[in-house]
Amino acid sequence: MAPFSHGSIQQIMTDTPSVYAFRIAGHIDDDASEALAKFMLCVFERHDEKVDMLMDLTAFTGSDWDSLLDGDVIASRFKSLSEVRRYAVVGAPENAAKMIGFLDKIIPVEAKAFDASESDAAWRFVGARPTAA
Repeated sequence: MAPFSHGSIQQIMTDTPSVYAFRIAGHIDDDASEALAKFMLCVFERHDEKVDMLMDLTAFTGSDWDSLLDGDVIASRFKSLSEVRRYAVVGAPENAAKMIGFLDKIIPVEAKAFDASESDAAWRFVGARPTAA
């Protein structure tokens, strides 16, 4: 599978095949949200075991709210509840970081928000390191 790249979302290649990492720089539009959702649905189908995810939001500026209503986006979020083991977010806005901390307590995914300065800790949490593309 080729590395994912769509609009403001770029896949970060890792040294662990079951860890999927993405850098979001700028604004995420509906098309990028849908493309990432479709990519992750394919990932979930390919792996027999759960995967881990890392999202680098240190350069994130916002997203289109109506993308939350896209069918593929909704499907990938529900599917991730059974297909993702650990989910790390680096540099999330304060409200999002609080929500991730709350969700960690009620969903079957280990979810953790990390400050931008804690990037190494986030990578350790998902058990991988970034590699050159």
